[in-house]
Amino acid sequence: MGHLTTRDAYKNLEERINWFTQGAPASDTLYKILQVLYTEKEAKWVALLPVRPFTLKKAAKIWGTSEAKAEKFLDHLCDKALLVDSEYHGERQFVMPPPMAGFIEFALMRTRGDIDQKYLSELYYQYMNVEEDFVKELFFATETRLGRVYVQEPVLTNDKTNHILDYERATHIVEEAAHIGLGICYCRHKMYHAGHPCEINAPWEVCLTFDNVARSLAEHKGYAKLISKEEAKEVLQLSYESNLVQIGENVREHPAFICNCCGCCCEALQAARRFSPMQPVATTNYIPKVSLEKCVACGKCAGVCPILAIKIEEAKENPDGTRTKKHAVIDEEICLGCGVCARNCPTKAIKLKRRPIQVITPVNSTHRFVLQAIEKGTLQNLVFDNQAFANHRAMSAVFGTILKLPPLKQALASKQFKSVYLDRLLSMYKKQSK
Repeated sequence: MGHLTTRDAYKNLEERINWFTQGAPASDTLYKILQVLYTEKEAKWVALLPVRPFTLKKAAKIWGTSEAKAEKFLDHLCDKALLVDSEYHGERQFVMPPPMAGFIEFALMRTRGDIDQKYLSELYYQYMNVEEDFVKELFFATETRLGRVYVQEPVLTNDKTNHILDYERATHIVEEAAHIGLGICYCRHKMYHAGHPCEINAPWEVCLTFDNVARSLAEHKGYAKLISKEEAKEVLQLSYESNLVQIGENVREHPAFICNCCGCCCEALQAARRFSPMQPVATTNYIPKVSLEKCVACGKCAGVCPILAIKIEEAKENPDGTRTKKHAVIDEEICLGCGVCARNCPTKAIKLKRRPIQVITPVNSTHRFVLQAIEKGTLQNLVFDNQAFANHRAMSAVFGTILKLPPLKQALASKQFKSVYLDRLLSMYKKQSK
């Protein structure tokens, strides 16, 4: 690797990062960000790693070094939150976190002195709030979204509570987690250093991570601290009271994170405002409805809506001679169904109703990765990544997910693969299903 120039090292890392279904478009700003987060040596070595989980033995082989030296360097990368480690059947595994939700956020989930956090925040602001390529790529490149909104459970009436599914509840995610981590909100931390502090003065320490991600971030330099389920529910309650929106990984089973987001700082909610009516995250299965009889047009709902989807409409005469009084109007085309408006309505004029067409949520991370890769035309990156191709478990997970997809998605996957093997698998599956 000695012949590589500094620019080459970061270029190779950038290319490796873009094997993820959520990539990071090249720009001078991204180059500067990577220089802050990675030393030249780290960039060279990480660029050689798979994007799917890998073992110590695999890393040592790729790097051409001993397992002892490889483990020391892997631990160092975990300490910088550039890798996340876990244990699978008694064997330690490592994985590169994607840009988001991943190493970009991890860098600002705690205060630290080893990097210039103000300078990094200014770079982040330029890359995500001024330049648009990264945000468009992150939120709009695929039909399957990276994140999804959780409904605020306290605003659901009893009859709606009986119909909410487990995976739609943030409290259920908390109950199911083996580990729960609490960290600083990266978005508000970034905006503070960039000179754009949170407009509603929302709390910072409300970022929740779960399971292996939480454990790894807590064990390595304290990017998060492990908390109890009761403490996590208190964080949710504080976030409800602060009119924050819960956005988590767009999966039903074991999401890696739930962020508690404000409209002024969160990239997803900012994207919802800037690129309306396109929705950057999957909505809840609920939609708010306004009762004209109860609405007093106070404007509180419009004031707290994180994506500015509510306005107060003036009284007007109707063609039939009747008169409609001044009232709140919700743009259902862009509404996320979070329930913040209903929580703040003093007359209880806003109630959440179940959407007529239900939002489909991927089962798990593998399911989401495969769907996004098919939609983006990069499925081959998942399968022919040097570790995934050699790892039977990884291959089985990918193929197993493809076999459960609708026929159109299977056809797209087969076309991208250009693989006789996949065609035969799909054919066998169809015969077995008859």
